[in-house]
Amino acid sequence: MTNTYDIIAIGSGHNGLVAAAYLATAGKKVLVLERQPWFGGGVVTRELTVPGFKHDQHSMAHIFIQANPLIKNDELGLLSKYGLKYIYPKNPMIGVFKDGETLALTDDRQKTWEQIAKFSRKDADAYLRFSELGATYLPSLTATLYSPPAPVGASYAMMDQSREGRRLFNIMQRSAYDVVMEWFEHERVRLFFLRMISENLHGPEEKGTGVGVFMFLSFLEKYGIGAAQGGSGMLTRALIACIEDHGGTVRASTAVKKVLVKGGRAAGVVADNGEEFYAKDAVIGAIHPHLLRSYIEGLPEEVLRDAEHTEISIVGCLTIHAALNEALKFKAGDHVSESVMIELMPDRVDILRQHFDDLRYGRIPSHSLIGLGSASRFDPSRVPPGKAIMHAWDYVPYVHPDGSPEAWDRRKGEFAETMIEKMGAFITNLNKDNIIAYHCDSPLDMERTSASFRRGDLHGVASYLYQFGSHRPTPDLGQNKVPGIEGMYLVGPFQHPGGGVFGAGRATAMKMCEDLKIDFDKLVKGAR
Repeated sequence: MTNTYDIIAIGSGHNGLVAAAYLATAGKKVLVLERQPWFGGGVVTRELTVPGFKHDQHSMAHIFIQANPLIKNDELGLLSKYGLKYIYPKNPMIGVFKDGETLALTDDRQKTWEQIAKFSRKDADAYLRFSELGATYLPSLTATLYSPPAPVGASYAMMDQSREGRRLFNIMQRSAYDVVMEWFEHERVRLFFLRMISENLHGPEEKGTGVGVFMFLSFLEKYGIGAAQGGSGMLTRALIACIEDHGGTVRASTAVKKVLVKGGRAAGVVADNGEEFYAKDAVIGAIHPHLLRSYIEGLPEEVLRDAEHTEISIVGCLTIHAALNEALKFKAGDHVSESVMIELMPDRVDILRQHFDDLRYGRIPSHSLIGLGSASRFDPSRVPPGKAIMHAWDYVPYVHPDGSPEAWDRRKGEFAETMIEKMGAFITNLNKDNIIAYHCDSPLDMERTSASFRRGDLHGVASYLYQFGSHRPTPDLGQNKVPGIEGMYLVGPFQHPGGGVFGAGRATAMKMCEDLKIDFDKLVKGAR
Protein backbone atom coordinates (compact mmCIF):
# COMPACT_ATOMS: atom_id res chain seq x y z
CA MET A 1 0.00 0.00 0.00
CA THR A 2 1.48 3.35 -1.06
CA ASN A 3 0.18 5.13 2.04
CA THR A 4 1.82 2.71 4.46
CA TYR A 5 4.78 3.76 6.60
CA ASP A 6 6.54 2.52 9.71
CA ILE A 7 6.12 5.75 11.67
CA ILE A 8 3.65 8.61 11.17
CA ALA A 9 4.12 11.92 13.01
CA ILE A 10 1.23 14.37 13.43
CA GLY A 11 2.59 17.92 13.27
CA SER A 12 5.99 19.32 12.30
CA GLY A 13 6.85 21.15 15.52
CA HIS A 14 10.50 20.72 16.38
CA ASN A 15 9.81 18.06 19.03
CA GLY A 16 7.93 15.85 16.59
CA LEU A 17 10.63 16.35 13.98
CA VAL A 18 13.33 15.40 16.49
CA ALA A 19 11.56 12.14 17.36
CA ALA A 20 10.89 11.40 13.69
CA ALA A 21 14.51 12.14 12.74
CA TYR A 22 15.89 9.65 15.27
CA LEU A 23 13.53 6.94 14.02
CA ALA A 24 14.32 7.73 10.38
CA THR A 25 18.02 7.42 11.22
CA ALA A 26 17.22 4.03 12.71
CA GLY A 27 15.99 2.92 9.30
CA LYS A 28 12.27 3.41 9.79
CA LYS A 29 10.12 4.72 6.94
CA VAL A 30 8.77 7.98 8.37
CA LEU A 31 5.95 10.31 7.31
CA VAL A 32 5.39 13.72 8.95
CA LEU A 33 2.06 15.48 8.30
CA GLU A 34 1.68 19.22 8.94
CA ARG A 35 -1.63 21.10 8.69
CA GLN A 36 -0.02 24.47 7.94
CA PRO A 37 1.57 25.34 4.59
CA TRP A 38 4.83 25.86 6.49
CA PHE A 39 6.81 23.64 8.85
CA GLY A 40 8.18 24.09 12.36
CA GLY A 41 5.39 24.96 14.82
CA GLY A 42 7.05 27.32 17.29
CA VAL A 43 10.44 27.06 15.57
CA VAL A 44 9.75 28.84 12.32
CA THR A 45 11.23 31.74 10.34
CA ARG A 46 8.92 33.58 7.92
CA GLU A 47 8.80 36.77 5.89
CA LEU A 48 5.97 38.24 7.95
CA THR A 49 6.37 41.88 6.93
CA VAL A 50 8.01 42.52 3.55
CA PRO A 51 10.16 40.29 1.31
CA GLY A 52 13.76 39.90 2.40
CA PHE A 53 13.13 40.28 6.14
CA LYS A 54 13.26 36.93 7.98
CA HIS A 55 11.33 36.98 11.26
CA ASP A 56 11.22 34.27 13.94
CA GLN A 57 7.48 34.16 14.53
CA HIS A 58 7.74 32.48 17.94
CA SER A 59 11.08 31.29 19.36
CA MET A 60 13.90 33.67 18.47
CA ALA A 61 16.66 32.06 20.56
CA HIS A 62 17.55 28.50 21.53
CA ILE A 63 18.78 28.11 25.10
CA PHE A 64 18.00 24.72 26.61
CA ILE A 65 18.61 22.64 23.49
CA GLN A 66 22.31 23.56 23.71
CA ALA A 67 22.86 20.96 26.45
CA ASN A 68 20.82 18.32 24.62
CA PRO A 69 23.07 15.56 23.22
CA LEU A 70 21.19 16.16 19.96
CA ILE A 71 23.18 19.41 19.65
CA LYS A 72 25.95 19.02 22.22
CA ASN A 73 27.14 15.73 20.66
CA ASP A 74 25.62 16.41 17.22
CA GLU A 75 23.91 13.01 17.42
CA LEU A 76 22.02 13.37 14.12
CA GLY A 77 24.57 15.47 12.26
CA LEU A 78 22.38 18.59 12.24
CA LEU A 79 25.52 20.71 12.65
CA SER A 80 28.03 18.68 10.64
CA LYS A 81 25.80 17.45 7.80
CA TYR A 82 22.58 19.44 7.53
CA GLY A 83 23.57 23.09 7.69
CA LEU A 84 22.57 24.13 11.22
CA LYS A 85 24.88 26.76 12.69
CA TYR A 86 24.54 28.67 15.95
CA ILE A 87 25.81 32.13 16.82
CA TYR A 88 26.53 32.71 20.53
CA PRO A 89 26.57 36.43 21.44
CA LYS A 90 28.60 37.22 24.56
CA ASN A 91 25.72 38.91 26.40
CA PRO A 92 22.64 36.70 26.61
CA MET A 93 20.46 39.27 28.38
CA ILE A 94 20.39 42.91 29.52
CA GLY A 95 17.99 44.95 31.64
CA VAL A 96 17.53 48.58 30.59
CA PHE A 97 16.05 51.24 32.89
CA LYS A 98 14.43 54.49 31.81
CA ASP A 99 17.20 56.61 33.33
CA GLY A 100 19.79 54.88 31.15
CA GLU A 101 21.22 52.45 33.70
CA THR A 102 21.74 48.90 32.47
CA LEU A 103 22.55 45.50 33.98
CA ALA A 104 23.84 42.80 31.64
CA LEU A 105 24.23 39.06 32.14
CA THR A 106 27.37 38.03 30.28
CA ASP A 107 29.12 34.76 29.49
CA ASP A 108 31.84 35.76 31.97
CA ARG A 109 30.93 35.48 35.65
CA GLN A 110 33.43 38.12 36.71
CA LYS A 111 32.06 40.61 34.17
CA THR A 112 28.54 39.96 35.44
CA TRP A 113 29.84 40.56 38.97
CA GLU A 114 31.07 43.96 37.76
CA GLN A 115 27.67 44.70 36.26
CA ILE A 116 25.90 43.95 39.55
CA ALA A 117 28.53 45.76 41.62
CA LYS A 118 27.49 49.02 39.92
CA PHE A 119 24.34 48.73 42.02
CA SER A 120 25.49 46.77 45.07
CA ARG A 121 28.84 45.21 45.98
CA LYS A 122 27.04 43.01 48.48
CA ASP A 123 24.65 41.72 45.82
CA ALA A 124 27.55 41.16 43.43
CA ASP A 125 29.25 38.94 46.00
CA ALA A 126 25.95 37.16 46.64
CA TYR A 127 25.66 36.57 42.90
CA LEU A 128 28.99 34.70 42.89
CA ARG A 129 27.72 32.34 45.58
CA PHE A 130 24.32 32.08 43.86
CA SER A 131 25.77 31.29 40.44
CA GLU A 132 28.18 28.75 41.94
CA LEU A 133 25.25 26.96 43.60
CA GLY A 134 23.39 27.02 40.29
CA ALA A 135 26.42 25.51 38.54
CA THR A 136 26.39 22.75 41.17
CA TYR A 137 22.74 21.99 40.45
CA LEU A 138 23.08 22.19 36.66
CA PRO A 139 24.39 18.65 35.93
CA SER A 140 21.59 17.00 37.91
CA LEU A 141 19.00 19.27 36.30
CA THR A 142 20.19 18.73 32.74
CA ALA A 143 20.38 14.98 33.30
CA THR A 144 16.58 14.95 33.58
CA LEU A 145 15.69 17.07 30.54
CA TYR A 146 16.41 15.01 27.44
CA SER A 147 15.31 11.49 28.36
CA PRO A 148 12.05 10.06 29.72
CA PRO A 149 11.46 11.59 33.17
CA ALA A 150 11.97 9.60 36.35
CA PRO A 151 8.92 8.97 38.57
CA VAL A 152 8.15 12.02 40.70
CA GLY A 153 7.91 10.05 43.94
CA ALA A 154 11.25 8.33 43.41
CA SER A 155 12.90 11.65 42.55
CA TYR A 156 11.63 13.29 45.72
CA ALA A 157 12.60 10.28 47.82
CA MET A 158 16.13 10.41 46.41
CA MET A 159 16.44 14.12 47.22
CA ASP A 160 15.29 13.41 50.76
CA GLN A 161 18.34 11.20 51.36
CA SER A 162 20.88 14.03 51.69
CA ARG A 163 21.17 17.54 53.07
CA GLU A 164 21.95 18.87 49.59
CA GLY A 165 18.95 17.08 48.14
CA ARG A 166 16.64 18.40 50.83
CA ARG A 167 17.91 21.91 50.15
CA LEU A 168 17.15 21.52 46.45
CA PHE A 169 13.70 20.12 47.29
CA ASN A 170 13.05 23.16 49.48
CA ILE A 171 14.03 25.53 46.66
CA MET A 172 11.77 23.66 44.24
CA GLN A 173 8.74 24.27 46.47
CA ARG A 174 9.39 27.99 46.82
CA SER A 175 8.74 30.81 44.40
CA ALA A 176 11.31 32.68 42.35
CA TYR A 177 10.25 35.78 44.30
CA ASP A 178 11.07 34.02 47.60
CA VAL A 179 14.51 33.03 46.34
CA VAL A 180 15.47 36.36 44.78
CA MET A 181 14.28 38.42 47.74
CA GLU A 182 16.32 36.24 50.10
CA TRP A 183 19.54 36.44 48.09
CA PHE A 184 19.58 40.03 46.84
CA GLU A 185 18.85 43.44 48.35
CA HIS A 186 19.05 46.14 45.66
CA GLU A 187 15.74 46.87 43.94
CA ARG A 188 17.20 46.84 40.44
CA VAL A 189 19.18 43.65 40.97
CA ARG A 190 16.04 41.97 42.24
CA LEU A 191 14.09 43.29 39.26
CA PHE A 192 16.65 41.91 36.84
CA PHE A 193 16.47 38.34 38.15
CA LEU A 194 12.69 38.40 38.59
CA ARG A 195 12.24 39.65 35.04
CA MET A 196 14.57 36.91 33.81
CA ILE A 197 12.48 34.14 35.33
CA SER A 198 9.17 35.71 34.25
CA GLU A 199 10.22 34.92 30.67
CA ASN A 200 9.08 31.40 31.55
CA LEU A 201 5.50 32.72 31.24
CA HIS A 202 4.50 32.77 34.87
CA GLY A 203 4.54 35.30 37.65
CA PRO A 204 7.57 35.23 39.94
CA GLU A 205 5.38 34.65 43.01
CA GLU A 206 4.08 31.33 41.68
CA LYS A 207 5.13 28.64 44.17
CA GLY A 208 7.30 25.94 42.66
CA THR A 209 9.31 28.29 40.44
CA GLY A 210 12.28 28.83 42.77
CA VAL A 211 14.66 26.37 41.12
CA GLY A 212 13.98 28.06 37.78
CA VAL A 213 16.12 31.04 38.77
CA PHE A 214 19.14 28.79 39.33
CA MET A 215 18.44 26.78 36.20
CA PHE A 216 17.93 29.75 33.89
CA LEU A 217 21.01 31.55 35.20
CA SER A 218 23.30 28.53 35.12
CA PHE A 219 22.19 27.61 31.59
CA LEU A 220 22.85 31.11 30.30
CA GLU A 221 26.26 31.18 32.00
CA LYS A 222 27.39 27.81 30.69
CA TYR A 223 25.76 27.62 27.27
CA GLY A 224 24.68 31.18 26.46
CA ILE A 225 21.89 31.78 23.98
CA GLY A 226 22.17 30.15 20.59
CA ALA A 227 20.78 32.15 17.67
CA ALA A 228 20.43 29.93 14.63
CA GLN A 229 22.12 31.58 11.66
CA GLY A 230 19.47 32.35 9.07
CA GLY A 231 16.68 32.19 11.64
CA SER A 232 15.16 29.91 14.25
CA GLY A 233 13.59 27.87 11.46
CA MET A 234 17.01 26.63 10.38
CA LEU A 235 16.71 24.03 13.15
CA THR A 236 13.47 22.88 11.54
CA ARG A 237 15.09 22.85 8.11
CA ALA A 238 18.03 20.75 9.35
CA LEU A 239 15.71 18.20 10.98
CA ILE A 240 13.65 17.89 7.79
CA ALA A 241 16.85 17.45 5.76
CA CYS A 242 17.89 14.65 8.12
CA ILE A 243 14.50 12.90 7.80
CA GLU A 244 14.46 13.19 4.01
CA ASP A 245 18.09 12.09 3.73
CA HIS A 246 17.06 8.85 5.44
CA GLY A 247 14.12 8.27 3.11
CA GLY A 248 11.39 10.01 5.12
CA THR A 249 8.66 12.33 3.85
CA VAL A 250 7.54 15.64 5.35
CA ARG A 251 4.26 16.91 3.91
CA ALA A 252 2.58 20.30 4.43
CA SER A 253 -1.08 21.38 4.19
CA THR A 254 -2.33 18.01 5.46
CA ALA A 255 -4.42 18.30 8.62
CA VAL A 256 -4.97 15.11 10.60
CA LYS A 257 -8.41 14.76 12.18
CA LYS A 258 -8.27 11.24 13.66
CA VAL A 259 -5.90 8.52 14.81
CA LEU A 260 -6.88 5.09 13.50
CA VAL A 261 -7.00 2.56 16.33
CA LYS A 262 -7.25 -1.14 15.45
CA GLY A 263 -6.94 -4.00 17.90
CA GLY A 264 -5.84 -1.66 20.66
CA ARG A 265 -2.95 -0.12 18.72
CA ALA A 266 -2.40 3.07 16.75
CA ALA A 267 -2.60 1.91 13.15
CA GLY A 268 -2.51 5.20 11.25
CA VAL A 269 -4.29 8.51 10.78
CA VAL A 270 -7.13 10.05 8.78
CA ALA A 271 -6.68 13.47 7.19
CA ASP A 272 -9.38 16.13 6.90
CA ASN A 273 -9.81 15.30 3.22
CA GLY A 274 -10.52 11.67 4.08
CA GLU A 275 -7.13 10.36 3.00
CA GLU A 276 -5.83 7.54 5.21
CA PHE A 277 -2.21 6.83 6.09
CA TYR A 278 -1.17 3.60 7.80
CA ALA A 279 1.58 3.03 10.36
CA LYS A 280 3.12 -0.39 10.93
CA ASP A 281 4.96 0.52 14.13
CA ALA A 282 3.76 3.74 15.75
CA VAL A 283 2.09 7.14 15.56
CA ILE A 284 3.70 10.23 17.10
CA GLY A 285 1.13 12.87 17.99
CA ALA A 286 1.66 16.53 18.80
CA ILE A 287 -1.82 16.39 20.33
CA HIS A 288 -2.63 18.83 23.13
CA PRO A 289 -4.11 17.05 26.18
CA HIS A 290 -7.30 19.12 25.85
CA LEU A 291 -7.79 17.68 22.35
CA LEU A 292 -7.07 13.98 22.95
CA ARG A 293 -10.77 13.08 23.00
CA SER A 294 -11.30 14.47 19.50
CA TYR A 295 -8.34 12.56 18.04
CA ILE A 296 -8.37 9.16 19.74
CA GLU A 297 -11.42 7.02 20.49
CA GLY A 298 -11.67 4.47 23.28
CA LEU A 299 -9.45 6.09 25.89
CA PRO A 300 -10.38 5.61 29.56
CA GLU A 301 -12.58 8.45 30.78
CA GLU A 302 -10.33 9.19 33.77
CA VAL A 303 -7.35 9.66 31.41
CA LEU A 304 -9.34 12.09 29.27
CA ARG A 305 -10.78 13.94 32.26
CA ASP A 306 -7.36 14.56 33.80
CA ALA A 307 -5.94 15.59 30.43
CA GLU A 308 -8.75 18.09 29.88
CA HIS A 309 -8.21 19.57 33.34
CA THR A 310 -4.56 20.41 32.77
CA GLU A 311 -4.02 24.07 33.53
CA ILE A 312 -3.18 26.68 30.92
CA SER A 313 -0.98 29.66 31.82
CA ILE A 314 -2.66 33.00 32.47
CA VAL A 315 0.19 34.63 30.54
CA GLY A 316 -0.27 35.17 26.83
CA CYS A 317 2.05 37.10 24.51
CA LEU A 318 1.36 39.86 22.07
CA THR A 319 4.29 40.17 19.68
CA ILE A 320 5.45 42.70 17.14
CA HIS A 321 7.73 41.78 14.24
CA ALA A 322 9.08 44.89 12.54
CA ALA A 323 11.13 45.48 9.40
CA LEU A 324 13.39 48.48 9.96
CA ASN A 325 15.37 50.83 7.75
CA GLU A 326 18.21 50.93 10.29
CA ALA A 327 19.30 49.29 13.53
CA LEU A 328 17.68 50.34 16.78
CA LYS A 329 19.39 53.13 18.71
CA PHE A 330 19.05 52.89 22.48
CA LYS A 331 19.21 55.97 24.69
CA ALA A 332 21.31 53.96 27.17
CA GLY A 333 24.02 53.38 24.53
CA ASP A 334 25.03 51.08 21.69
CA HIS A 335 26.14 48.38 24.14
CA VAL A 336 22.48 47.46 24.71
CA SER A 337 22.28 45.97 21.21
CA GLU A 338 25.07 43.51 22.08
CA SER A 339 22.57 41.40 24.07
CA VAL A 340 20.19 38.84 22.58
CA MET A 341 17.29 39.51 24.96
CA ILE A 342 16.71 43.13 25.92
CA GLU A 343 14.34 43.74 28.84
CA LEU A 344 12.81 47.21 29.21
CA MET A 345 12.57 47.31 32.98
CA PRO A 346 9.92 48.79 35.25
CA ASP A 347 10.98 51.08 38.09
CA ARG A 348 10.02 48.88 41.03
CA VAL A 349 9.52 45.22 41.93
CA ASP A 350 5.94 45.99 42.95
CA ILE A 351 5.13 47.09 39.38
CA LEU A 352 6.34 43.73 38.06
CA ARG A 353 4.26 41.92 40.67
CA GLN A 354 1.20 43.99 39.80
CA HIS A 355 1.62 43.11 36.13
CA PHE A 356 1.01 39.43 36.85
CA ASP A 357 -1.76 40.20 39.34
CA ASP A 358 -3.58 42.04 36.53
CA LEU A 359 -3.16 39.03 34.24
CA ARG A 360 -4.48 36.72 36.95
CA TYR A 361 -7.74 38.68 36.96
CA GLY A 362 -7.97 38.88 33.18
CA ARG A 363 -6.99 42.52 32.94
CA ILE A 364 -4.61 44.15 30.50
CA PRO A 365 -1.76 45.19 32.81
CA SER A 366 -1.52 48.88 33.61
CA HIS A 367 2.29 48.75 33.19
CA SER A 368 4.19 47.02 30.40
CA LEU A 369 6.89 44.34 30.63
CA ILE A 370 8.28 44.66 27.14
CA GLY A 371 11.09 42.42 25.99
CA LEU A 372 12.72 42.59 22.59
CA GLY A 373 15.53 41.40 20.40
CA SER A 374 17.08 42.33 17.08
CA ALA A 375 18.62 39.22 15.54
CA SER A 376 19.98 41.16 12.56
CA ARG A 377 22.53 42.67 14.96
CA PHE A 378 24.26 39.26 15.07
CA ASP A 379 23.01 37.77 11.81
CA PRO A 380 22.80 40.25 8.89
CA SER A 381 21.79 37.39 6.59
CA ARG A 382 18.22 37.83 7.85
CA VAL A 383 17.76 41.27 6.27
CA PRO A 384 18.66 43.25 3.12
CA PRO A 385 21.97 45.17 3.38
CA GLY A 386 21.86 47.94 5.98
CA LYS A 387 18.39 47.02 7.24
CA ALA A 388 17.29 45.50 10.56
CA ILE A 389 14.49 43.56 12.25
CA MET A 390 12.91 43.77 15.68
CA HIS A 391 10.98 41.15 17.67
CA ALA A 392 9.16 42.63 20.69
CA TRP A 393 6.65 41.15 23.11
CA ASP A 394 4.46 42.03 26.08
CA TYR A 395 2.16 39.93 28.24
CA VAL A 396 -1.62 40.06 27.89
CA PRO A 397 -4.61 37.82 28.73
CA TYR A 398 -5.96 35.39 26.14
CA VAL A 399 -9.49 36.77 26.53
CA HIS A 400 -9.56 40.47 25.76
CA PRO A 401 -11.38 42.53 28.40
CA ASP A 402 -13.93 43.40 25.68
CA GLY A 403 -15.26 39.91 26.32
CA SER A 404 -13.74 37.41 23.88
CA PRO A 405 -10.43 36.25 22.40
CA GLU A 406 -11.69 37.39 18.99
CA ALA A 407 -11.75 40.97 20.25
CA TRP A 408 -7.97 40.91 19.83
CA ASP A 409 -8.52 40.90 16.05
CA ARG A 410 -9.94 44.42 16.41
CA ARG A 411 -7.76 45.69 19.23
CA LYS A 412 -4.27 44.23 18.70
CA GLY A 413 -3.17 47.02 16.35
CA GLU A 414 -4.06 49.60 18.96
CA PHE A 415 -2.12 47.67 21.61
CA ALA A 416 0.89 47.36 19.28
CA GLU A 417 0.93 51.11 18.66
CA THR A 418 0.88 51.68 22.43
CA MET A 419 3.83 49.28 22.82
CA ILE A 420 5.81 51.14 20.18
CA GLU A 421 5.06 54.45 21.90
CA LYS A 422 6.22 53.10 25.27
CA MET A 423 9.40 51.72 23.72
CA GLY A 424 10.17 55.25 22.59
CA ALA A 425 11.18 56.01 26.18
CA PHE A 426 14.17 53.69 25.62
CA ILE A 427 14.77 53.86 21.83
CA THR A 428 15.34 57.05 19.84
CA ASN A 429 14.51 55.84 16.32
CA LEU A 430 11.49 53.57 16.67
CA ASN A 431 9.28 55.80 14.54
CA LYS A 432 7.47 55.95 11.20
CA ASP A 433 10.66 56.89 9.37
CA ASN A 434 12.37 53.71 10.57
CA ILE A 435 9.50 51.19 10.64
CA ILE A 436 8.97 49.92 7.09
CA ALA A 437 6.18 47.55 8.19
CA TYR A 438 5.25 45.44 11.17
CA HIS A 439 3.28 42.27 11.83
CA CYS A 440 1.42 41.74 15.10
CA ASP A 441 0.31 38.44 16.70
CA SER A 442 -2.15 38.22 19.60
CA PRO A 443 -2.52 35.18 21.89
CA LEU A 444 -5.41 34.10 19.64
CA ASP A 445 -3.12 34.30 16.61
CA MET A 446 -0.61 32.12 18.48
CA GLU A 447 -3.31 29.49 18.97
CA ARG A 448 -4.22 29.69 15.30
CA THR A 449 -0.64 29.03 14.19
CA SER A 450 -0.27 25.91 16.37
CA ALA A 451 -2.81 23.74 18.17
CA SER A 452 -0.10 23.11 20.78
CA PHE A 453 -0.37 26.78 21.83
CA ARG A 454 -3.77 26.26 23.44
CA ARG A 455 -5.32 29.57 24.55
CA GLY A 456 -2.12 31.30 23.48
CA ASP A 457 0.06 29.41 25.99
CA LEU A 458 3.37 28.95 24.17
CA HIS A 459 4.26 26.21 26.66
CA GLY A 460 1.14 24.17 25.91
CA VAL A 461 0.21 23.89 29.56
CA ALA A 462 1.47 26.03 32.43
CA SER A 463 4.85 25.23 33.95
CA TYR A 464 3.46 24.69 37.43
CA LEU A 465 5.14 22.23 39.76
CA TYR A 466 2.24 19.78 39.72
CA GLN A 467 2.54 19.70 35.89
CA PHE A 468 6.24 18.91 35.96
CA GLY A 469 8.46 15.93 35.22
CA SER A 470 6.65 12.62 34.81
CA HIS A 471 3.42 14.40 35.82
CA ARG A 472 3.57 16.67 32.78
CA PRO A 473 0.93 17.05 31.49
CA THR A 474 -0.61 14.33 33.72
CA PRO A 475 0.74 11.23 35.47
CA ASP A 476 -1.00 9.07 32.82
CA LEU A 477 0.63 10.89 29.90
CA GLY A 478 3.95 11.85 31.48
CA GLN A 479 5.97 9.08 29.80
CA ASN A 480 5.16 10.32 26.28
CA LYS A 481 2.76 7.40 25.73
CA VAL A 482 -1.02 7.12 25.65
CA PRO A 483 -2.19 4.38 28.05
CA GLY A 484 -4.25 1.61 26.52
CA ILE A 485 -3.18 2.39 22.94
CA GLU A 486 -0.11 0.47 21.83
CA GLY A 487 2.23 2.44 19.60
CA MET A 488 0.73 5.87 20.38
CA TYR A 489 3.34 8.42 21.49
CA LEU A 490 3.12 12.12 22.40
CA VAL A 491 5.39 15.09 21.76
CA GLY A 492 4.97 18.80 22.32
CA PRO A 493 5.63 21.68 24.70
CA PHE A 494 3.01 20.24 27.05
CA GLN A 495 5.23 17.19 27.69
CA HIS A 496 8.33 17.07 29.92
CA PRO A 497 10.42 19.19 30.29
CA GLY A 498 8.10 21.95 29.05
CA GLY A 499 7.82 24.77 26.57
CA GLY A 500 10.73 26.31 24.78
CA VAL A 501 13.30 24.81 22.44
CA PHE A 502 14.55 21.77 24.35
CA GLY A 503 14.62 19.19 21.56
CA ALA A 504 12.49 17.10 23.93
CA GLY A 505 11.38 14.77 21.15
CA ARG A 506 14.60 12.92 21.93
CA ALA A 507 12.90 11.48 25.05
CA THR A 508 9.99 10.24 22.93
CA ALA A 509 12.46 8.67 20.50
CA MET A 510 14.20 6.88 23.38
CA LYS A 511 10.89 5.49 24.60
CA MET A 512 9.96 4.36 21.09
CA CYS A 513 13.33 2.72 20.54
CA GLU A 514 12.95 0.81 23.78
CA ASP A 515 9.53 -0.50 22.72
CA LEU A 516 10.67 -1.28 19.16
CA LYS A 517 13.80 -3.12 20.38
CA ILE A 518 16.17 -0.57 18.84
CA ASP A 519 19.43 0.06 20.68
CA PHE A 520 19.29 3.85 21.11
CA ASP A 521 22.91 4.19 22.26
CA LYS A 522 24.09 2.21 19.25
CA LEU A 523 21.84 4.31 17.02
CA VAL A 524 23.32 7.64 18.07
CA LYS A 525 26.88 6.34 17.94
CA GLY A 526 26.32 5.05 14.43
CA ALA A 527 24.72 8.29 13.27
CA ARG A 528 27.78 10.39 14.17
